[in-house]
Amino acid sequence: MRALAALVALAPAVAAADIWSYTDPSGVVHFTNLGPRRGWKRVYKTGPGKAAAVRGDCKGCDRVPPRDRSSGRYVRFDEHIREAAQLYQIPETLIRAVIRCESDFDPSVVSRAGARGLMQLMPSAQRDMRVVDVWDPRQNILGGTRLLRVLANRFSGDLVRTIAGYHAGAGAVEKYRGVPPYETTHVYLKLVLREYYDLRAKETRAAAVAREPPRALTP
Repeated sequence: MRALAALVALAPAVAAADIWSYTDPSGVVHFTNLGPRRGWKRVYKTGPGKAAAVRGDCKGCDRVPPRDRSSGRYVRFDEHIREAAQLYQIPETLIRAVIRCESDFDPSVVSRAGARGLMQLMPSAQRDMRVVDVWDPRQNILGGTRLLRVLANRFSGDLVRTIAGYHAGAGAVEKYRGVPPYETTHVYLKLVLREYYDLRAKETRAAAVAREPPRALTP
């Protein structure tokens, strides 16, 4: 594993764009955010201040409901998320989207497959990302974001393949030259993208409000 500083410089930050899909003659479904391409169809459309995505229930997902139901959990780890985003040059919105879909911001969640914590790190990922205490929210977030950075470097900043690799593994993405033909990975991809673009839309609206000049009080 290369030094941490090298990971930041190897590839640009994850990019955002409309999402395109194509089913090849063997029936394998491919996704990309680098379209449009001939024969591909757009399945996600993004635009200024608005995001629309295919919605669906997480049938077959390995997600365990959070035990922490307090609304405060959604802002409790903001400092760690900002630190990870700055260190690894990954958008905060992507980190939040992954955490929301993985654990719904509960640091004590364990999946049926054995993934643990906020970003649901498997033991192998915990080891590779050098996370000592997977239950420590800061370490878990830094480890999960480092993994996103490694995947973004590996897939040249392709948002779709980065997310798919986080769920199914980089090897599976490379084997199928795109999103693997796993139903749960397709559902996971849709959920993370939906959350990611929803968060980006909220950021855009908040920034627009912040730029508005103060209105004069009427007598």
